[in-house]
Amino acid sequence: MSRAALLVLADGRFPAGGHAHSGGAEPAVTAGRVRDAGDLADFCRGRLHTTGLTAAALAAAAALGHDPLALDEAADARTPSPALRATARKLGRQLMRAARSTWPSPALDALAAARPRGAHQPVVLGLTAASAGLTPEDAAYCAAYEAVGGPSTAVVRLLSLDPFEATAVLARLAPELDRVAERAAAAARQGIDALPAASAPLLDIAAETHATWPVRLFAS
Repeated sequence: MSRAALLVLADGRFPAGGHAHSGGAEPAVTAGRVRDAGDLADFCRGRLHTTGLTAAALAAAAALGHDPLALDEAADARTPSPALRATARKLGRQLMRAARSTWPSPALDALAAARPRGAHQPVVLGLTAASAGLTPEDAAYCAAYEAVGGPSTAVVRLLSLDPFEATAVLARLAPELDRVAERAAAAARQGIDALPAASAPLLDIAAETHATWPVRLFAS
C-alpha cells in the first residue's frame, strides 16, 4: 500500500471534474447564507456532518468490497434531489475515466460496464481507493475532505474570499473530519443497511433551484 496514492486521489488537480462544482456553495452565496469565512465554516461543518458523512460511508463500503451495484442503489436512496443524483453520476463518470487511466482494475471495469452513464461518485471513489491500494478509512477521508474542500475553493472564487482564510477554515475542521471519517468507516464494516443516511434538505432544495438558473459559474 502506498499512502502517497491518497495524496494523488485527494488532490484538487486530479482530473475528476470536481473543480466545476461548488457543492451547493454557489446558491448559498447567492441567497446570502455564505458571506464570509465564518459563514463558510458553518456551511462546511453542516455539509461535512450530513452529505459528507453519507458519502464517506459509501466510499468506505465500496473500498471494503461491498457490492458496488447495491451501493449505487443505496446512494440513490440517500439522495432525494434529482439534480444531485444527476450530479453524483456525472462526477462518478468523470472520476471513473481518471481512475481507470491511473489505477486500472477489473472492479472499475465491471462497474463502468454496468453503469455506462455513471455510478454515484462516492461508490466510484471507494473502488478507486481500493484499486490504488488504499484502505476503507482512506476512502472515507477522501470523500469527507471533498465534501468541504470543494465548497471552500468555490467560495474563494465566488466572494473573492482570502484563500488563506478559506484554508484556515479547512484546517480548523480537521478534528471533525477525523471523527466523520472514522464513523463512516465503522458503519461501512457493519454492512450496507447500517450506512448513515444523514440529510441536508436545504442543500437538496438549493440544488433543484440552482439547476434551473440560465447563468451560473458552477455546474452544481
